[in-house]
Amino acid sequence: MKGNKKTVLVLAALAAAAVLMLGLWWSTQPKAQEGDKTVIVEVVHGDQSSKEFTYRTDAQHLGPLLTEEGLIQGEQGAMGLFILTADGETAQGSQWWCITKGGAWLDTGVDKTPIADGDHFELTLKKG
Repeated sequence: MKGNKKTVLVLAALAAAAVLMLGLWWSTQPKAQEGDKTVIVEVVHGDQSSKEFTYRTDAQHLGPLLTEEGLIQGEQGAMGLFILTADGETAQGSQWWCITKGGAWLDTGVDKTPIADGDHFELTLKKG
């Protein structure tokens, strides 16, 4: 009986410490503010010409920012927004818009891609 009481007290202390640590972590997270982040999006068209767009935003994800700014249009599907048009160029046939960050492939769709200050994204029209 005495051993069980000791175990319960230790578990309660650990749970309290975990809650305090979580609260500290949560309260020290940076909060988004108006114009908090500067994000660059480079659109590489089918003819290999490119154009850069710079946005100051407090948005949390790339898709809503680019949709709101009118840079992209697309269709909602099971995996989120599928980009059909970027900077006025619409993918045709087997073409599709590839999203990269600093040249690296992303594991998220445009709707779920988080943004941070200084990020550089590329939207490249691909074939195949």
